[in-house]
Amino acid sequence: MPMKMRVAVEKLRLSAPFRISGFVFEEQDVVVVTLEDGRHQGRGEASGVYYLGDTAQTMVAAIEAARTAIENGIDRAALQKLLPPGGARNAVDCALWELDARHLGTTVWELAGLPAPKPLVTTFTLGADEPAVMAAGARKYAHAKALKLKLTGDLSVDLARVRAVREARPEVWMGVDANQGYSIDALDALIAGVQPANVSLLEQPLKRGREADLEGFKSPIPIAADESALSLKDVPGLVGRFDVVNIKLDKCGGLTEGLAMAHEARRIGLRVMVGNMVGTSLAMAPAFVLGQLCDVVDLDGPIFLAQDRTPSMTYANGSAWSGEQVWGGTRA
Repeated sequence: MPMKMRVAVEKLRLSAPFRISGFVFEEQDVVVVTLEDGRHQGRGEASGVYYLGDTAQTMVAAIEAARTAIENGIDRAALQKLLPPGGARNAVDCALWELDARHLGTTVWELAGLPAPKPLVTTFTLGADEPAVMAAGARKYAHAKALKLKLTGDLSVDLARVRAVREARPEVWMGVDANQGYSIDALDALIAGVQPANVSLLEQPLKRGREADLEGFKSPIPIAADESALSLKDVPGLVGRFDVVNIKLDKCGGLTEGLAMAHEARRIGLRVMVGNMVGTSLAMAPAFVLGQLCDVVDLDGPIFLAQDRTPSMTYANGSAWSGEQVWGGTRA
């Protein structure tokens, strides 16, 4: 069916600077795509992938180059071939999912063949900072049942961060995200140092491109691939190196490929995590659908924004919830 497409760039401001290994976020440009068929509309939001140079400008350029094909009535399967993985395809793909659901009078989760969604326990992320500041942040998230700590690659400081947060919140599930900050030579020391704090997940310790260094590496803490797993084609190469794959819709190019990655990861024996880039509830809502298939959920992006969209996802008792009023169909 022919469609009209609108493409907008919006600037999201964070309520405070957010630090990870090698990068500090203070604001984020996102691309919002709206597709209309004359009766219904579908929306998608994408932040891109900052470490790949996938910016608002490159996303808009890719979408505009594909405008004619999209407006002529492209479907989700054809979009997979038209645009590569990345933010541009994510924005259009998510808009198509919502448009299709509304056109059929159903919901995205039903369209995807999933059971009715449930609230998801989500990690709440602590940006890398002084140990005492991170401990205070952990106490501030009093409702959180799971925390994820950003590390920087400075072993002694990172271990102090982990100890401080664990002392502040002895009861929560805890994961750490090294954001490519370590080498294989330092990995044993990192793992030995965080084990006493009952850390349950170690995310992306090594740089993308160094995946082979983990071949045969035995870790008592499950290791998750983030930057090392951009799209479906990366999933088979994780076996024997990683235990978990962190799927982000901006990396893989939308919910269509995200669902395919989750199913393939399960098939080959990997656990599945859903994560997020900086974004509003409009970006988190499709990932919330994917999260129904996941073992670990990290969908706290909107809580870092100075202002979210309305209606928005809700966070209560350590869990995230997104109804169809936020995105995804016709049912309230």
